[in-house]
Amino acid sequence: MSTIAAVPVRVPRATVNPIPLNRITAFELRKMFDTRSGFWLIASIAITAFLATGAVVLFAPNDELTYSSFVSAIGFPVAILLPLIAILSVTSEWSQRTGLTTFTLVPHRHRIITAKMICSVIVGVVSILLAFVIGALGNLLNGAVTSTDLVWDVTFTDASYFVLGNVLGLLIGFMLGTLIRASTGAIAAYFIYSFVMPGIFIILATNQEWFKDWQPWLDVTFAQAPLLAFDGALTGEQWANIAVTGVFWLVIPLAVGLRLVTRAEVK
Repeated sequence: MSTIAAVPVRVPRATVNPIPLNRITAFELRKMFDTRSGFWLIASIAITAFLATGAVVLFAPNDELTYSSFVSAIGFPVAILLPLIAILSVTSEWSQRTGLTTFTLVPHRHRIITAKMICSVIVGVVSILLAFVIGALGNLLNGAVTSTDLVWDVTFTDASYFVLGNVLGLLIGFMLGTLIRASTGAIAAYFIYSFVMPGIFIILATNQEWFKDWQPWLDVTFAQAPLLAFDGALTGEQWANIAVTGVFWLVIPLAVGLRLVTRAEVK
């Protein structure tokens, strides 16, 4: 009696499509506002912007009540807060122990980090645009109260440079977050990076003549300062200073940080 051998049936494997980057970005953007600390940190941008506007109206001399003065005053606290937001967007996965869930749902960590970077830049650009709007309102209010002529001395080029300078500062915070992955350590490193090191470079440039010529090529804060100065177009050498210091102080450490993030143990 013959037997018929069973023929194995091949079942096609289900195709699992990866989660789109835009969905991950939208989720990460919502996470930045979900926590109480995250919400108030972002809300503090608007609060400090209005306080800075009031301070300019009350204390600035009449000949300095220009649109650029309002934007510069608002931009100072914003430039400090934006890198902190970028730092916390990365370090929260480790400090709040959410990384295990996040990286389980999306195993490719570089996609999560890319989404966080996009969200940080979006928040940064919107915040700077808000600073321009509040600065314009302050300028109009000052003109209405004091009956002085309105001075609109910020060109499109100046505004573009201002946005770029603040985004670069934000990315430095993001870089420190990926490199250190601990909120306290990254924030402390940011203040050293942004306030202590520039002071050391200034002292060196003041006391060492040879270092004065090298400062624009080594000091990232000094190199990027013209972007925030509303002084018109930058020269080719200034762009070269920004590029060289950006590669040395931002791109290379960020590449190292991204490498560490993809290999770091998540608990």
